[in-house]
Amino acid sequence: MKNYLNLLTDIQNSILYLTINREDKLNALNKDTLAEIHDCILAALHDESIKGIIITGKGEKAFVAGADIKEFSNFNAEEGKNLAKEGQEKVFDLIASSKKPVIAAMNGFALGGGLELAMACHIRIASQNAKLGLPEVSLGLIPGYGGTQRLTELVGKGKAFEMILTADMISAEDAEKVGLVNYAVESTDLLPKATALMQKILSRSPEAIAAAIKAINAFDHTQSGYQAEIEAFGTCFVTQNFKEGVAAFLEKRKPNFH
Repeated sequence: MKNYLNLLTDIQNSILYLTINREDKLNALNKDTLAEIHDCILAALHDESIKGIIITGKGEKAFVAGADIKEFSNFNAEEGKNLAKEGQEKVFDLIASSKKPVIAAMNGFALGGGLELAMACHIRIASQNAKLGLPEVSLGLIPGYGGTQRLTELVGKGKAFEMILTADMISAEDAEKVGLVNYAVESTDLLPKATALMQKILSRSPEAIAAAIKAINAFDHTQSGYQAEIEAFGTCFVTQNFKEGVAAFLEKRKPNFH
């Protein structure tokens, strides 16, 4: 496994520990980090010595606190669509369709693209200090990396509507209650729990695991919903409220939507 600028990688007992290493930015997903995640996951899928992947964030504050908003603050509709499409295909869908099991160990804030990254993983474990949410509508946007689809699949329409439309965060404990995470654990137990669960999975037939992942992903799953999200995400970029939402975020004030 090669060295990355924004990622730390460690392979132990056939498990790749992939740590997003932008602690000073709360591990936000910028373009370079997404490109590195794509490269790292792809390499892991082709490495026969790696049987499973655990994704976490550096530090104690954040798993991933969202996308790097500055990078797309001036995008038009077409650029917005391309941002969502490329991210979904190269990172989020790549993880979701991985024939090797992927567990998200959520060590803090998992917001926006960070929660979408966790939802693309097959299993989620959160530390009890974690806060989860999709705050995009507070920026005049919607989730663009599969969030509208995967959150609905995990928690149902009612809770998905509430979380996305209010932009509110929920606790790890509440996330466990609604099925958004499999377990909420003490922070010191996070990686041990993820490791123990992965080791149990890896004790099973790898061909059967790959087949099961493929079959589960096929459950009531169509690409039309993801395409609708990409289109709707792109149209947000031409609204004045998106410009106001981003400006308010960067200026650390409340937005004045019209």
